[in-house]
Amino acid sequence: MNWEQIEGKWKQLKGSARARWGKLTDSDLDMIGGKREQLIGLIEERYGIAKEEAEEQVHEWGTSAQLASAPEPQRKAG
Repeated sequence: MNWEQIEGKWKQLKGSARARWGKLTDSDLDMIGGKREQLIGLIEERYGIAKEEAEEQVHEWGTSAQLASAPEPQRKAG
């Protein structure tokens, strides 16, 4: 899943983002609307961290969100 897919599933993923970055409000997440750069900027601001650190956190979260939303592999009936 790439970031465009995350944007498309933002409503489903907002709760996960809220759990990861508790200083972001529901209004913040609604305003961001899944836009990666806006999310990074707000994390920088709220947590007082460098852009590179915020980018790394967003990357890690995006990867875990992708894994969590991946469909289960189908098993063959045996």
